Amino acid sequence: MTDIERSLILVKPDGYERGLTGEVLRRIEAKGYLLAALAVLSASREQLAAHYAEHEGKPFYEPLVEFMSSGPITAIVIEGQDCIKGFRSLAGATNPTEAAPGSIRGDLGRDWGAKVQKNIVHGSDSPESAAREIAIWFPAL
Repeated sequence: MTDIERSLILVKPDGYERGLTGEVLRRIEAKGYLLAALAVLSASREQLAAHYAEHEGKPFYEPLVEFMSSGPITAIVIEGQDCIKGFRSLAGATNPTEAAPGSIRGDLGRDWGAKVQKNIVHGSDSPESAAREIAIWFPAL
């Protein structure tokens, strides 16, 4: 049995604009994860630069930062047993066209023909990433 984990979830501007924050939260809670922190905010360039630091210099970096700063996002910290792996399964494949039905991206996302993947949610991919990302979006935690 592993320890209780924390993960950062972001409902991206496309999900927020489409009114899907409540559906994402419903699915998180239905899965049994605890909401430890929740905020609706506009991402600063500094937050996005820190969050996407490993992608700096890649061709998709600027379009991604532009997209993520294009509207409000919902930042969420969840807690639960293996919640990082569990949420990533709940979210589905990064490409919404390939994401399985029943997943957030499979049910709610599609390819919009944009420069970046508008795939509704982000979820931390490891305990290390979760700790780093939570510190960016919720420095008081």
